[in-house]
Amino acid sequence: MLSNLRILGMFLGTAGMYFSFLYFRGKNWHKFNFLLSSLIFFGIFLVSYNPEFVNFLQRFLSFERAEYGRLLGLLVSAVLLLFILLLYVKSRCDDLRYQFDLLVRGIGLEKVTELKHAEEKIKSLMIIIPAYNEAKNLEILLPKIPESICGEEVGVIVIDDGSTDETFQVAQVHGCLTVRNVINRGQGGSSRLGYDLLSEFNVRFGVTMDADNQHRPEDIEKLIRPILHDEADLVIGSRILGDQEKGSRFRQLGIHFFSRIISAATGVKLTDCSSGFKAFRMEKMKQLHLKEEQFQAAEVLLVAVKKHLRVIEVPIVIKNRGEGTSKKGTNLVYGVMFLKTIIKAWWR
Repeated sequence: MLSNLRILGMFLGTAGMYFSFLYFRGKNWHKFNFLLSSLIFFGIFLVSYNPEFVNFLQRFLSFERAEYGRLLGLLVSAVLLLFILLLYVKSRCDDLRYQFDLLVRGIGLEKVTELKHAEEKIKSLMIIIPAYNEAKNLEILLPKIPESICGEEVGVIVIDDGSTDETFQVAQVHGCLTVRNVINRGQGGSSRLGYDLLSEFNVRFGVTMDADNQHRPEDIEKLIRPILHDEADLVIGSRILGDQEKGSRFRQLGIHFFSRIISAATGVKLTDCSSGFKAFRMEKMKQLHLKEEQFQAAEVLLVAVKKHLRVIEVPIVIKNRGEGTSKKGTNLVYGVMFLKTIIKAWWR
């Protein structure tokens, strides 16, 4: 004879399946959500109608001799179901983040293409400088960038990444093509907007460098020369092959460690996987599907090798930051997030 609790469970399971159908039919139809909701309520109905189903879980998980084995079986099943739901939600969030990225980049691209004199500032070699509250550093950096390198005219794009200081105004005063992200996106998001602009204006060659005066403009020629001579598609500036002013010992060890990981993952010997100072051939760079908001240096390397780009390194000098403080967080946080980026970029 069925107990009141089992009858209630059967009623809830049946009602749940029925209302799932009513909710998801028509304009709200979503196959995965409907199947998942129906499966959950069907499970409630099945367990209420025949508790032996739980005993199957108990035997399958070898909980027969354990105290409260039936309950443990249900709990394990619930955890597995929640894990599947977590993966699904994570996938949906990634999709939404990608769509949001396209939206913000589209807004920035539209603003630039509407500028009357934008094309006048476009040259055959464009320097992309993402900047977040770097007005003081840009005052020092921008005047040092040469007007031509290896016979190529040089232009500068400053991506103001939602700054609250005078970053945008400083870049404009120095004649740069300047675009502002409506919110802070991180170096990866800002760099992607820069690549979009180079693609929109059919720029052949590009260079990315930091706005904090760690990268020296005089090293740009070293980076771009192999590109111009058709010896590489992507050139990374390496402080390990070159030199660096005294910095964090912990971060130095991290660079060596992660560079070994990426070298093993790609089969290409690399020494400075965290360097954002790079030159590239734009027709090759626009083939890369980049997603990361931060720590894009590692992502670019991994995806570039997968796309069969010719990647090399050249020695450069990295100076200590000029004004202000780093936006990358503590060494531990930096290391964890950098590793996360490596795993995600390698896996996809």
